[in-house]
Amino acid sequence: MYVIIWKFAVKPGRESEFESAYGPDGVWAQLFRRGHGFIATELLRDATAAGQYITIDRWESPAAFQNFQARFAEGYKAIDQECEALTESESKIGSFELISSEVDDTKSQDHDEF
Repeated sequence: MYVIIWKFAVKPGRESEFESAYGPDGVWAQLFRRGHGFIATELLRDATAAGQYITIDRWESPAAFQNFQARFAEGYKAIDQECEALTESESKIGSFELISSEVDDTKSQDHDEF
């Protein structure tokens, strides 16, 4: 899995609009769903700092996201320009790949002996 995380500072009074646009059923997620390999978008609101949010976009692979970017660059740019009015700042925290959590069967057997 490939995960992209963004941090946003939302303009006061624009929180509801931001949540609608960036939430799991918002315009961004609707665009992402058009790309093969999109899994989900999550929107998190900071519990201690007003107007601070994080989005987590999940894709099957880096290639799936790159293909999406190539195919839907125009739509991405249009939505990005529309949504700029909602935020004071945005910054990409990073792009991450999931580390396999599979357990080695021999290690599992060793633990069963205890």
